Amino acid sequence: MSGDQASRADLARALGVHVSDVLLEQALTHRSYAYENGGLPHNERLEFLGDSILGQAVTVMLYTENPHLDEGDLAKRRASLVSSVALAEVARSIGLGVHIRLGRGELLTGGNDKSSILADTVEAVIGAVYLDAGPDDATAFVLRLIRPLLENPERFGAAMDPKTSLQELAARLGRPAPVYTISDTGPDHSKRFYAVVVLGTEEIAGGTGTSKKQAEMAAALEAWTVLHTASQATAKNAN
Repeated sequence: MSGDQASRADLARALGVHVSDVLLEQALTHRSYAYENGGLPHNERLEFLGDSILGQAVTVMLYTENPHLDEGDLAKRRASLVSSVALAEVARSIGLGVHIRLGRGELLTGGNDKSSILADTVEAVIGAVYLDAGPDDATAFVLRLIRPLLENPERFGAAMDPKTSLQELAARLGRPAPVYTISDTGPDHSKRFYAVVVLGTEEIAGGTGTSKKQAEMAAALEAWTVLHTASQATAKNAN
């Protein structure tokens, strides 16, 4: 088995569902790669389909499993679960980024870990699963990816509004308010931003994005996770 074949085999195991090689290849092909390689089929149509499948699966699951929630709360939870931040987290959890085929420019600017590209690729893979395995398997696949985000209700809310969630957690823990510092790299037409979250004099976490806002949100979510995990460990030890 070649290195590429082994790599795809690893991805297939992480996905846990059969997808034809042709459809999976297309789902992993970003338009930047397609344009640089003679106009290959890329993943935007699959992404369009997957977005719809994702929304339906999450909506039905939330509705049936949360009879006590009103429309507003259901809408907030759905928005959190289908957000780019949440889907990018899902992509990172299964190691999807290294498999995405990108053009040279995107590769040079860290496209394999860019939240928007990761989220779009997750949706494209969902679309590919739907076409290859059918609606039932596609729904099961979506829910298997999303379930881990539901295990921690606080983490779930943080994915929707990470900056506010971090500020509230810091205040609850008696920590200073978060301060963000931003740096950037790359030409004006293709900048990459890096945000660092500082509490007092302590640098907590960093995050990247294609805009200052996206970088700050990524950094805030990472910082929230660090603080929340530490506070839970402290509480457990105290007991």
